[in-house]
Amino acid sequence: MIPFLYYINRIGLHLYSCMIRSCLGHTGNGVLFHRIRSLDGAQRISVDNYTSFGLQVRLSTWKEGTIKIGKHCHFGDYNNITAVEGIVIGDNLLTGSNVLISDNSHGELTEEDCLIPPIERDLISKGEVVIGNNVWLGNNVCILSGVHIGDGAIIGANSVVTHDVPAMSVACGVPAKVIKEVRS
Repeated sequence: MIPFLYYINRIGLHLYSCMIRSCLGHTGNGVLFHRIRSLDGAQRISVDNYTSFGLQVRLSTWKEGTIKIGKHCHFGDYNNITAVEGIVIGDNLLTGSNVLISDNSHGELTEEDCLIPPIERDLISKGEVVIGNNVWLGNNVCILSGVHIGDGAIIGANSVVTHDVPAMSVACGVPAKVIKEVRS
């Protein structure tokens, strides 16, 4: 009985993924979605081959923002990826749950903006987010606007990344700081 239910579940997953893929600007082969929470600006999102998304993931582009995701990436449950400028993610990214990757925020810290409800403020960006190949983001990591993360980097759980992280390094904390680098 269990193998039968397994196959029914897999068929449903593939049918659901086909429906979501048809909304996106570009998708490669074997891209899987496990019940997406929201999808905004889908035509400006591209996902390469064999990338998978966990439960309740949010993908959003606003204004002219774009999201480009490489191949063989695995996004955990409850991730939120949002762009007003651009987010570029390399190949083989692995994320834990509850990860935020955002190139934007609601307004600036000015007196005028503070008098406006946050939801009504203009979305602003300090620059695109670029994440290299073979990067690992732990649970509850926040990657904020203008950050570049180099190839092979590891970001520890519960970290907030506000500055660039070099390749082949481990960063953690709030704000994240490099605690170890691999030297060849």
